[in-house]
Amino acid sequence: MTRTTGTVRIVGAGLLGTSIGLAFRKLGVNVVLSDSSPISTSLATDMGAGRLANSSDTPALIVVCVPPDVTAAVVAKELETYPNAVVTDVASVKVEVLASLTTENADLSRYVGSHPMAGRERGGAIAGRADLFVGRPWVVVPNHESSPTAVGMVENLALDLEATPLTLSAAEHDRAVALVSHLPQLVSSLLAARLLDAQGSDVNLAGQGLRDTTRIAASDPKLWVQILGANAAPVAELLKKLGQDLAETVAALEQPNAAGALATLGRALERGNRGVERIPGKHGASQTKYSQIVVMIDDKPGELARLLTEIGEIGVNLEDLKLEHSPGAPVGLPELYVLPEAEKNLIAALTARGWRLAG
Repeated sequence: MTRTTGTVRIVGAGLLGTSIGLAFRKLGVNVVLSDSSPISTSLATDMGAGRLANSSDTPALIVVCVPPDVTAAVVAKELETYPNAVVTDVASVKVEVLASLTTENADLSRYVGSHPMAGRERGGAIAGRADLFVGRPWVVVPNHESSPTAVGMVENLALDLEATPLTLSAAEHDRAVALVSHLPQLVSSLLAARLLDAQGSDVNLAGQGLRDTTRIAASDPKLWVQILGANAAPVAELLKKLGQDLAETVAALEQPNAAGALATLGRALERGNRGVERIPGKHGASQTKYSQIVVMIDDKPGELARLLTEIGEIGVNLEDLKLEHSPGAPVGLPELYVLPEAEKNLIAALTARGWRLAG
């Protein structure tokens, strides 16, 4: 049984809007879609994310899923057009949106900002997925005038989509996403840009480390210019601190034999270890608490499925799974993450079944 009742109006049929629509339609919620692009709306409706909105709709909840630079204007228009509806948005910045709505004297009692911490490198309706938000944090951002009813409706939205609602103020949200989302995007993009000057033979050596650290560099530049511009101050402050770390590291590398140079490098790497330990993994546990087992599988259909099936038969639960496959290699390298107490049993069982372990 869903917590969300009545009609849900989604404005913006991109990745997030379409994904929300798909998830709600699976639950039987009446969803209507609106987008300035008829093609986007048509694609989202064809995918089953809802039906085309019309003037007779009386939505109870409106979810604005448009680019950050127009979010405030669209939210204000929706609040005015539908005086009985609660309006939320999914923009990745919150201070600027709230400030604009306050200046425009919008009805803030019916507005609650929100931000699902989920996405993909690909955008648009075609990339929409009903399970995009499952297990992901969904930040709920009330303002000083938000009614309890409005806040509850947005929390129910997150819960219905199987996300985990977290409540933050607009300033707290923007500070947090500057660190966990916006800074990583910039660092990934800057690192990937170094590849433009690389020799082809150098790039051919790329392994999983480079792929992991540049994956999000494939994101939409136009969208990210808007996001970074709207959250510029917190991101700039973090970049300054990162710049200081880089300057110290460069100085140590330029004179590696100087007194304290290697210690400086060691401290940087050790602090990185400690930082990774703070990133929550499954059920909030640190990712570094799991044991890693790397299996070599032949590059042919069905091998990964067979491996996972046999792990299930052995009775060991996987906490995480990653797959490395370097170009030209005849094997794949699934990285299995299990609880330390299960490591010995899984290694013995896989070896007995003829699987080749790496390392």
